Amino acid sequence: MSGAVRVDHAVTSGTFSLDGETFDVENNIWVVGDDEECIVIDAPHSVDDIIAVVGTRKVRAIVCTHAHDDHVRVAPELRELVVAPILLHPDDRTLWTMTHLDHLWDVDLSDGQVLAVAGTTLRVLHTPGHAPGAVCLYAPDLGCVFTGDTLFQGGPGATGRSFSDRPTLEASIRANLFALPDDTVVHTGHGADTTIGAEAATLGRD
Repeated sequence: MSGAVRVDHAVTSGTFSLDGETFDVENNIWVVGDDEECIVIDAPHSVDDIIAVVGTRKVRAIVCTHAHDDHVRVAPELRELVVAPILLHPDDRTLWTMTHLDHLWDVDLSDGQVLAVAGTTLRVLHTPGHAPGAVCLYAPDLGCVFTGDTLFQGGPGATGRSFSDRPTLEASIRANLFALPDDTVVHTGHGADTTIGAEAATLGRD
């Protein structure tokens, strides 16, 4: 038996660098799958920390919510270890090459694309604003959405750095995320979970 599909989680620590500044950050690791196979969402900081969550399961894909270095730093190393493709939206090519000049990702993500693993699906929602190629992954069967740095508990992600734009981000959230059911759990790139309803009440749908 492969067991029920589930979401596994851990936190890993490292740095984020952009625009000539570096900050200490903690990133969430999210893994969706059953006892046999899984998808890894983002590849921050430490391959060992990610493998501790994956265990002996077959990794079907490494899906990057965006290409800031704290979300993709160990993606090529992880790819070699687990022999799975890296998926990224092509609008984040410039950000990706700031971290990885010698390694590209394998598969382009696109809005509306459906990823299948362990008998469930995740739908790709292109949500530019925090980064041009930022995506969220909606898992309707699991009642959750993985938002990377697009939406956090307390509001939208940061937009104070290169390649980001606050009006674009808020429009993405309202059009793509606030259309989801209010009780959808939001699994973020950093920090605690929230819900679509709670964040819609804070930011407003209009």
